[in-house]
Amino acid sequence: MSSTLSRGLFLGYLFFSVISCKDDENKTAVASPEVNVVLAGKQNIPVYSEYVGQIYGLTDVNIEPRVEGWITGIYFKEGSLVQKGALLYTIDDVPILNQIEASKAEVARTQVMMLNKKSELDRVKPLAAMNALSQRDLDDANAAYEASVNEEKIAEARLANTRIQLSYTKMTSPITGIIGISKVQVGDYVQRVSLGTGINAVSSLGDVRVRFPISENDYLNFSREYRKDPKNNNFQDVPVDLILGDGSVFGEKGHLQLTNRQIDPATGSILIQALFKNSSGILRPGQYVKVRFKSGQYNNAIVIPQQSVNQLQNIFQVFLLTDSNKLKPTLIKVGNRTGSNWIVNEGLKEGDKVVIVGSAFLNPSMVVRPVIMKWNYDSTSKD
Repeated sequence: MSSTLSRGLFLGYLFFSVISCKDDENKTAVASPEVNVVLAGKQNIPVYSEYVGQIYGLTDVNIEPRVEGWITGIYFKEGSLVQKGALLYTIDDVPILNQIEASKAEVARTQVMMLNKKSELDRVKPLAAMNALSQRDLDDANAAYEASVNEEKIAEARLANTRIQLSYTKMTSPITGIIGISKVQVGDYVQRVSLGTGINAVSSLGDVRVRFPISENDYLNFSREYRKDPKNNNFQDVPVDLILGDGSVFGEKGHLQLTNRQIDPATGSILIQALFKNSSGILRPGQYVKVRFKSGQYNNAIVIPQQSVNQLQNIFQVFLLTDSNKLKPTLIKVGNRTGSNWIVNEGLKEGDKVVIVGSAFLNPSMVVRPVIMKWNYDSTSKD
């Protein structure tokens, strides 16, 4: 009986000893959590700015009637490419043809009158030389002839102007480009009076312009940054990316072309224009897009992942890994966010071991097991 009791006590002691060892192992595992650690990097980080802009054709020309009349023909397919000089519209030319005939008759009448006055002058000249007629008669004959010459010139000019009006009844494309949807149809009456919109428009789409406003402060900052580099000899050398409405980046880079002459006093912004080649023809006037270009650079900037920063209002904090594998709370001052990183202005140096805490609750007094992560700071290349 006593030996059985002794054996039971021994087994019980062994059982509790095993449990106690497992508890110690669990406490050790809990006390030493695994954390990801990145090394604070130092990078030259370009700063990119984005603005919303609108596309215009390199040349946008309104098609406006220059004579009044009924539209008698339309000779293009809406939305298609038209060549310079191609016939677009015709306007009823019968009234102008009648004016031409009347002008021709007026020219013939003035020519007959001019010949008659010339003959009268030729008759008066020798008689006046023989004192058979007075000098006044000669002056009158000469004045009458000069007046007939001027009347003939006026009639010729009227005929030429009427012929020009006739040419306006055939409306041709002033440039090669894409023509829009017609605002008139055959049978509509058009007038010369225009509100500036015309009856159609043709846009040259080989190259396109993108216009976008930027604030006065952005303009000043960009100008100062641009002039810091002595290699920047030409404002037009700045490359520009174009971001389409679906978020894709247009395949061809553009360049800044010009800025407006003045700041808009109503908005405090200045209009900038960029130029893009449009070989694919995908860009159309009126599209809203985003433009992105390098507007500055941070040299030798300390950068860390955004996930490693804890923010409470205007206070920013990170946890640094100490030599004893403990966490050291450290306050930092941050600058701009670039890509998936923060730029740190104060509080860190290159190579500091920064812990990515995430949502885990860690006590600074804890001993942790660090796992060094490789972090790609190239993600800061575009903001």
